[in-house]
Amino acid sequence: MTLSEVQVWLLIAALTVMAATTKALGPALVGGRALPRWASGVIAVTAPALLSALVVTSVLADGQRLAVGAQTAGVGVAAVLLLCRVPLLLASLAAVVVTAGLRALTG
Repeated sequence: MTLSEVQVWLLIAALTVMAATTKALGPALVGGRALPRWASGVIAVTAPALLSALVVTSVLADGQRLAVGAQTAGVGVAAVLLLCRVPLLLASLAAVVVTAGLRALTG
């Protein structure tokens, strides 16, 4: 499915309006009241879950299908190094080197 340029801009505008409406609904509905304890717990775990879902889909997606590639190996190396308490900068550098090396080898 391909979209025309006008359709893409209409989609972007619609998503912008939906995002702004969603952000405005929370304060409008809750007002000055405190959220229930269960709602605070759900909100606290939503951001990490969404972030991990975005990372997994970007690492394991190759266009329209799931695929394991050089970027998957790089993220795996970084994850193992971070679990071993290696500093973030070194883990990121190792992930870049592994990903670039595998891409160079596979052409």
